[in-house]
Amino acid sequence: MSALLRPADGELYRRALRGIRSRTGVPLAFAGQIRDQRLVLCEFLGARTTGLRDLHVEPGKGVGGTVLQRVRPYGVSDYRAARSITHDYDDPVLGEGIHATVAVPVATYGQVRGVLYAAVRSDLPLGTRTIDALVGIANDVARELAVRDEVDHRLKLLGTTAVKPDPAGQEQLRELHAELRGIVADVPPGPLHDRLRRACDRINALSGPVPDPASQTTLSPREIDVLSQVALGCSNAGAAERLAVKPETVKAYLRSAMSKLAVHNRYQAVLAARRLGFLP
Repeated sequence: MSALLRPADGELYRRALRGIRSRTGVPLAFAGQIRDQRLVLCEFLGARTTGLRDLHVEPGKGVGGTVLQRVRPYGVSDYRAARSITHDYDDPVLGEGIHATVAVPVATYGQVRGVLYAAVRSDLPLGTRTIDALVGIANDVARELAVRDEVDHRLKLLGTTAVKPDPAGQEQLRELHAELRGIVADVPPGPLHDRLRRACDRINALSGPVPDPASQTTLSPREIDVLSQVALGCSNAGAAERLAVKPETVKAYLRSAMSKLAVHNRYQAVLAARRLGFLP
C-alpha cells in the first residue's frame, strides 16, 4: 500500500509559494495548513527569521485569522498601523520586517484548508495584480486537494473490495476503474498522476490477468481511458464529457483501439481489452 499513499500536501504548498514569488516578485511568501481545526504556518519562501514558523493562527486574529473567519482575501498596507486587525502576532510579524501583507484562503467545498500569504518589507503597495495572482494559485491548490480527496475516497472503496469479487463486486471494480481513469485524464504528469496509474494497475491485478509482455497488442493510456468508459455503457458523448475531451477525440481513440485489437465494434473492443488484462 505504500506506493499508493497520498503525496505530502506540503510540496503542493511549496510549489504554490514558488508560483507566488515568480508571478508577483514579492520577497516573502508563506503558507499555513489547517491542522486540528487550527491554521498552522508551515511553509516559507524568503523568510529571514523563524518567528512565524509553526505559529498557530486563530480565527478572527491577525490577517490570516481574518481570512479564516471571512473565507475571502484580506490584506493590510501598513501592518504596524492597521486598526482593522488584531495585533496578537506583532512580535513574529514585525520581527520578520513585514510592512504590508495580503492573504487568500485555499478552500474546497466552502471549507478553508489553508491560507497563502504574500508580503513585502517596504511601503510598496500590494495591489490587485498580487491579489489576483494569489487567488489563481490558491484555486489551483484547492483543485488538486479536491482531486487528492477524491482519489483517497476511491482507494478506500478499493480497499474494501474482496480480492476475488463476486459479480456485483466485479461491477463495482469496473465502475471504480472508470472513475479513476476519468480523474487521471485531468491530472498533469507528476506524483499524483503516477499514483492514480498505480491504483488503476492494482484494480486490474485484483480483477483479471495482466497483459502478456510477449503480446504484440499495446494500448495507449488514452485508449484505455476511452474503453473504460465504454465498458460502463457510456456513449461517445458521455465518455467525452467524463474525460473532458471532444466526442471526435473519443471516436478517434476508439477506432485506434479497435484496430489494434482486431475487432469491429466497441463491445468487442471491451471484451478483447478485458481478455488481455487492460480492463477489469
